[in-house]
Amino acid sequence: MVIYFDNAATTAVKPEVLEAMLPFFKDCYGNPSSIFYSKGREAGEEVAKARKTIAGCLGCKDTEIFFTSCGSEADNWAIKGIAQAYKSRGKNKIITSQIEHHAVINTCKFLEKNGFEVVYLPVDEYGTVSADALREAVDDKTALVSVMYANNEIGTIEPIEELCKIAHEAGALFHTDAVQAVGAVPIDVKKLGVDMLSLSGHKFHAPKGIGALYVRTGIRPENLIHGGMQEKGRRAGTENTAYIVGLAKALEIAVSTMEEKTARVTAIRDKIIKGITETIPYVNLNGHPQNRLPGNVNFSFKYIEGESLLLWLDINGIAVSSGSACASDSLDPSHVLLATGLPHEIAHGSLRISIGDENTEEEADKLLEVLPGIVQRLREMSPLSVQRSRFLWYTQRK
Repeated sequence: MVIYFDNAATTAVKPEVLEAMLPFFKDCYGNPSSIFYSKGREAGEEVAKARKTIAGCLGCKDTEIFFTSCGSEADNWAIKGIAQAYKSRGKNKIITSQIEHHAVINTCKFLEKNGFEVVYLPVDEYGTVSADALREAVDDKTALVSVMYANNEIGTIEPIEELCKIAHEAGALFHTDAVQAVGAVPIDVKKLGVDMLSLSGHKFHAPKGIGALYVRTGIRPENLIHGGMQEKGRRAGTENTAYIVGLAKALEIAVSTMEEKTARVTAIRDKIIKGITETIPYVNLNGHPQNRLPGNVNFSFKYIEGESLLLWLDINGIAVSSGSACASDSLDPSHVLLATGLPHEIAHGSLRISIGDENTEEEADKLLEVLPGIVQRLREMSPLSVQRSRFLWYTQRK
């Protein structure tokens, strides 16, 4: 049986969510835009009901929720849409951070190639975006500031409310990629003050392929997808009724059980952090020590490669990652860890352990039982470790 500690990459669909979805595959399969017969109307009513549920979970109006295929689409729509809408107003500047998910980073790089100015804000050693850095960068040419709510690799939670106020004072809009945060921590978009917020269902036990973008009333990003008049004419494409219902059900469960789940997941997180720091030398906890997601653990292990750790843990029946699943094909060190100041050789030895609803204390014990031996074995084989040993031998002889 595999111990799954990669919940930041994706989560299993909960049985209750699947049960809520099934009728829309075989019975209520009508097109929700087809209002002239019962099957279509029934589907449309369920989409509307789901929209209200999600709005209630986020503290906004149902007319401010727009369904997308995923978090990446929501990010692209928010950033490209505002960039295009405000370009004619003389606002051609976008501000983001150096540690964003590639859905934001690569969208901003695309805009740079198309004549927009993009500023990438630095972060401190914990991955926190500085309010002073934003205050210095934002000006009357800034259309949008986009800073993620919580980092997908190191779990650091950003001061979104403060950053949002700074953006608004300068006349800029504010978007946050909250894909890792929604369902994990309480979210109230009105309290935060954000103009747009992206979320993705598969991070909180809904299926892959469904997300949403919150857009505050009065904000009008240009459409990303053109075609029919679905989503009030702002996002073309037949609504995926079953997945939308699943998204709403999963978020409803996540919000209603959040207090109990947070306490349990945080306890497992802290146990793993304590166990690793006490039993394995030459490690670095990445991310903020306190202000981080309940289920996130990220360590760098000196003198070894993160990919080797993943393979050995997999052999022992434990699934983890070395960073973002969306960048797992790349051999480059994490841009997030490099931005926090870690050197390349240490950033290469990173391990992300992300804890979810179904993980147990016993699974944490198993991880802590096998990990020290794996690290020791890999260090004994590592050329980096050999170089260190030779250096210590040489300095001691002197």
